[in-house]
Amino acid sequence: MREAKQILRLLLMSLFNKISLLLLLIPFAGLSQNNCNISLHGQALDEVTGKPLPFASIYLEDIQKGTSADADGYFAFDGLCPDTTHIRISHVSCEPLRQYLIIQKDTILNLYLHHHEELMDEVLVHGRHSDQTIENSGTIDKDLISQRSNQDLSKVIEEITGVSTLNTGSGISKPIIHGLYGNRIALLNNGVAQAGQQWGNDHAPEIDVFSADHISVVKGVGALALPGSSLGGVVLIEPGATSEDPHLHGSTNYVYQTNGRGHTVNLELEQGGLEKAIRFNGSLKKGGDLHTPDYFLNNTGKEEANASLFFEFGKSKAWQKKLYASTFNSTIGILRGAHIGNLTDLLISFERETPFFTEEVFSYEIEAPRQRVHHHLAKLEAENAWAGNQKVSLTYAAQLNQREEFDVRRSGRSDTPALSLIQFNHQASALYERNFSKGLLLRTGLNGTYTDNTNQPETGILPLIPDFNRFDEEAFLIIQNEKAKLLTEIGGRLSLNQLHVVTISRDLPRRIERFNHQFSIVNLAGGLAYSPSRVLKLSVNGGYVERAPAVNELYSFGLHQGVSSLEVGNQNLEKEKSLKTTASLDINWNDKLFLQLLGYAQSIRNYIYLKPAPEPELTIRGAFPLFNYDQTDAFLRGFDALLSLEPVESVRLVSKLSLLKGTDQSNGILLVFMAPNNLSNEISLSLPDGQRLKNSRISGRLKSVFEQKNYIEGLDFVNPPPTYHLFEMEFHTALSTEKNAFHFSIRGENLLDVSYRDYLNRQRYFADELGRNLTFRVQWEF
Repeated sequence: MREAKQILRLLLMSLFNKISLLLLLIPFAGLSQNNCNISLHGQALDEVTGKPLPFASIYLEDIQKGTSADADGYFAFDGLCPDTTHIRISHVSCEPLRQYLIIQKDTILNLYLHHHEELMDEVLVHGRHSDQTIENSGTIDKDLISQRSNQDLSKVIEEITGVSTLNTGSGISKPIIHGLYGNRIALLNNGVAQAGQQWGNDHAPEIDVFSADHISVVKGVGALALPGSSLGGVVLIEPGATSEDPHLHGSTNYVYQTNGRGHTVNLELEQGGLEKAIRFNGSLKKGGDLHTPDYFLNNTGKEEANASLFFEFGKSKAWQKKLYASTFNSTIGILRGAHIGNLTDLLISFERETPFFTEEVFSYEIEAPRQRVHHHLAKLEAENAWAGNQKVSLTYAAQLNQREEFDVRRSGRSDTPALSLIQFNHQASALYERNFSKGLLLRTGLNGTYTDNTNQPETGILPLIPDFNRFDEEAFLIIQNEKAKLLTEIGGRLSLNQLHVVTISRDLPRRIERFNHQFSIVNLAGGLAYSPSRVLKLSVNGGYVERAPAVNELYSFGLHQGVSSLEVGNQNLEKEKSLKTTASLDINWNDKLFLQLLGYAQSIRNYIYLKPAPEPELTIRGAFPLFNYDQTDAFLRGFDALLSLEPVESVRLVSKLSLLKGTDQSNGILLVFMAPNNLSNEISLSLPDGQRLKNSRISGRLKSVFEQKNYIEGLDFVNPPPTYHLFEMEFHTALSTEKNAFHFSIRGENLLDVSYRDYLNRQRYFADELGRNLTFRVQWEF
């Protein structure tokens, strides 16, 4: 009996303990269930117009829940548990968006897609008041960069209204902004003024397109805060911000083009986090002889091997630090038919339909004449923001640029460079920014640059560019004020440029000569923008900008190989002084029609330009056209227009027009080498999304470049070429899976196989431009 009671007592105690435990767990069970009542609401919006994107598809990848937005772009997820996931949104005619999301509480989330890429600007990309600028500034986003990734940087920038391209042959290009290029355009690679052998038309920027998340053209007051010359504008090539996603993600691209049988491979990897993040990007490019509609352009192959590393750490600390490093390495062939041995053949080559040394045999080989370039960049940046309205940024960057140019030389010496230069560049800057109450913003800072450029003695030839050291010190101040419908800004920059040159005399007997130049530079700019309604925006800008002559303009002496011409500098050149005014009107009619009109006028005193000599010149290296650097008073005026019309959601029409005229006021004649007027018309059709295929679209574009009529007979060795029209088409689609996306595209350029020559391509003296080209692209995002 006693044992039975003992057993009963144990059973009762066990039951009591279980009931007690169950009672204790009930509140926690309820709490857990309550935690799965989190709601996620949001809206899908056009990043440019802010217009809702109806019926967009939204999917939470890791939770495997999906929904569709309503007619106003609103979407909702209810009953979510605390979790982390990747949210993906897609919409007809928009590139899909994918981002990392931490779900901890009820959240309202606006998701912005690129629906009107042709209207994007720097403000929309960064989304910060400090990036406001009154003058229109165009921006190209990551999606379009990926689609054009097999092209040179300048060709990509050409997508922005008012920007054209200065070509040298078929493999080298530079951007032209409102008729100005070269030393008048500053290129900033991740905030660092690109420092290379940028003293020639044939020296393309040593920047890998794949390393950019967006590319912008900035003019007006905003350009004063950026180092380098802003007389023509500033091009920003910037990587995107790293994410907080702790998972490893990336993408790989493969591009094949038929003209030149070119291959491009790229890999990007990124792992983010709350404290630190890292991104790697690497690319390889290889192409062979390009061809016109009628013949091969022999020795026009190209090879590239590039990589960049972006490391961000201390993201949650007071001082956020960023480390960026990149390397760019290329070998570029120069058209063999552009290097002629005697004056008779040179004059004949100006009239020949087919260049000398043309062979109907394709080759990947790159022989002399050719160029080999290595460019390395390292940058360290530290930024501290406090009190919600102040920020200071400190930056140091170093660059190493090595350029070698190889000519066709006798006695087997073609592998010995005819030009060999090494340049070291150091830049340091300190920037301060403060937002005051009532819409007032102040930005100020200091920039310092030191450049050491040295010829290597291996060439055995008098150098085209002498040895030099250059010091640049700059200080700027910008004030912006935004009140209701009016935004005003004013700014100024003071610079001191010191140039120390060691050169060899041009006359005999040869001797070492040393020269020192010092220029004080003053830049002032101001403007206002008025938006009386959502439909209209008016803006006016004015500025006074000075530019010191570059070393090539002062001291060039000899063969400029890439452009196949002789160039002679002028040591007596004075600094350029520019006055520019722009006025623009933006019209947004019911989010269906967008019209941007911009007119500008620019007066440049002491405008530096290359003046063709009356006759070519014969040297021991061959016969070449001769150009001398000269100065005059110039006046440029132009007009840019952009029309974007979306009659229905799936159809878009885009037209771009650029007009330009330059006058040599000192001599009462027209300026040579001004970009010709051009017109581009494009129509795109977005196809309905399927179960797997998303963002399918097809587009066609007709670009017309008109004959340069603003020309006086005898100002150039060859008259401007006639008007030409180029037709291209593109098809793109994306295959989406639960965690990956595959993009496929095919693009056809010059589909009608038109034979033409570009007025601003110095090699138009010898050869036609490229014929038909088909580009196939595959991208895998993971």
